[in-house]
Amino acid sequence: RSIRNSQSKMSFRAREIYKKVVRRVGGEGKLPAEVMDTVKNILPNSKVVMGRAKRGIFAGRHIQFGNKVSEDGGNKSRRNWKPNVQEKRLFSYIHDRHIRVKVTTHALRCIDKAGGIDEYLLKTPYNKMDTEMGIAWKAKIEKMYSELAGMEVGFFPPKEEAKIEQGFEEVRSAKREFRSESRRALGVAKQSQLEATKADDDETTEVVDTNEEVSDVAEKS
Repeated sequence: RSIRNSQSKMSFRAREIYKKVVRRVGGEGKLPAEVMDTVKNILPNSKVVMGRAKRGIFAGRHIQFGNKVSEDGGNKSRRNWKPNVQEKRLFSYIHDRHIRVKVTTHALRCIDKAGGIDEYLLKTPYNKMDTEMGIAWKAKIEKMYSELAGMEVGFFPPKEEAKIEQGFEEVRSAKREFRSESRRALGVAKQSQLEATKADDDETTEVVDTNEEVSDVAEKS
């Protein structure tokens, strides 16, 4: 009865997510009650989330419904307001690459204020994340940062660093020379092909001129 009472205080979405978690764990009694209470506290408590918001970061902005009132007679007709959704490439430092994600303009302002997509996911509590996608991303980012914090970092002496940098510079210069040689060889091949095509055209023109001269002599005779 206490479990039913606690679930009745939760929103519909939170109850559905909680049931999924319980099914994955294996049942209500598999984990202690304190752990299950913690799970309930981190679940989003918003009532309705539009389907598009499950595939991006909307930061609480969802479809809204209302009335459109005419100016003449005050007639009302139902309408809706959809959020301004943009597809952006946001740089993630922990992934060291750009991530393409659909976000609202409000979410972009929140991300800029936080200092980046990683900082936004880390600072936003679980119960403020509206979708399962946001919760999964937040958990993944936290796990990656915790693993990064546990890694040992080694430092090289200045001489070793200079040698390593020199080795990288040699590799980069070799790549540049290889690209320039490839371009040069490609240009020579194109030039030779053009010259061969021009020589064939000249030979064809000479043959045509010879045939015309022979036909003129035959007509005069």
